[in-house]
Amino acid sequence: MKTQVAIIGAGPSGLLLGALLDRAGIENVVIERQSPEYVLSRIRAGIMEQVTVDLLHDAGVGERVQSGGIVHHSIDLVFKNTRHPIAVSELTKGKVVTAYGQTEVTNDLMEHRKKLGLQTYYSSNQVELHHIESEKPSVSFEHNGQRLTLECEFIAGCDGFHGISRQAIPASILKEYERVYPFGWLGILADVPPVSPHAVVYANSERGFALCSMRSMTRSRYYVQCPLTDKVEDWSDERFWEELKLRLDPEMATRLITGPSIEKSIAPLRSYVAEPMRHGRLFLAGDAAHIVPPTGAKGLNLAATDVKYLSEAMIDYFKSHSNTGIDHYSERCLKRIWRAERFSWWLTSLMHRFPDTGDFGQKIQEAELDYLVNSESLSRSLSENYVGLPLNFGE
Repeated sequence: MKTQVAIIGAGPSGLLLGALLDRAGIENVVIERQSPEYVLSRIRAGIMEQVTVDLLHDAGVGERVQSGGIVHHSIDLVFKNTRHPIAVSELTKGKVVTAYGQTEVTNDLMEHRKKLGLQTYYSSNQVELHHIESEKPSVSFEHNGQRLTLECEFIAGCDGFHGISRQAIPASILKEYERVYPFGWLGILADVPPVSPHAVVYANSERGFALCSMRSMTRSRYYVQCPLTDKVEDWSDERFWEELKLRLDPEMATRLITGPSIEKSIAPLRSYVAEPMRHGRLFLAGDAAHIVPPTGAKGLNLAATDVKYLSEAMIDYFKSHSNTGIDHYSERCLKRIWRAERFSWWLTSLMHRFPDTGDFGQKIQEAELDYLVNSESLSRSLSENYVGLPLNFGE
């Protein structure tokens, strides 16, 4: 088998890249280790920057996010039992974010690819990358009991943090940066109206961090900070809701509507970056190259930006025979990634209760939050990063 671009991974980054390349007339095949049902079962982010929404439109899959996404113009910060709105749109000259679940994005992209009849190999085993330093790389894998080989010109590694793509880069070349945080997020998904339908709520309390987000006007996603030693079975729905209320301001806690969880999980938090994001004919994108703590809602958005840069570079190569885009892909992505890593680290450090900071650390956080909500310049900086820095920022 032959194609122009082999894409490893059928998450949102791999599927989005495939859609953009197909629109430009570039052949691509997607190889995914899991089944379609498993891919869609993964509960992930739900806040998208305008850059990401625009990219979905460019790929031909923006109709449902346009009709079903919910635009947010502000965020709420809660500390010392008081809620403080941050007027994000006013501070960024009208920019917004859109609440639309990553599962919905993935489903939209899957249906789009299926409708176009583009080749996707789900439930593929023993995936191996070959000759990535040559001009004729290939991917071999098992599918339905057969061993197949796909020859290509480029390989896009969109297979996540635990995928095989990054592992194909020699250890002598790959440089990894990591910060593991000493707590996790216990999250639940519930079919209840959001406590704040027009803003994401970030809460800092002496009991720890909490976040109130949404997937729709009838489905909400809530989180509380918890020790890494906790297990999901330690947390009944009743215990979760009571803990969440204790971390919100009294007015918001009173109007919080509770209900049975339809999904519950604990996720550890880490910051991670791998450099470079290109080796030979292999290009990394999304979680294969970087992880951010979910506090800043940057994971999906960074992956989308990687895909935008990579699709532009590959289209330029195939249409104009130019190497400029592919040669500068890693450098261009990493500049934006480290800015998002900085913002996510800062917001995580500001909002969470760290085990080694004690009461002094809590007071310092509250003082900085007080300064933040009363400083237009700092509120603007938060807002600019939250909606996403311009693609040409700093260039």
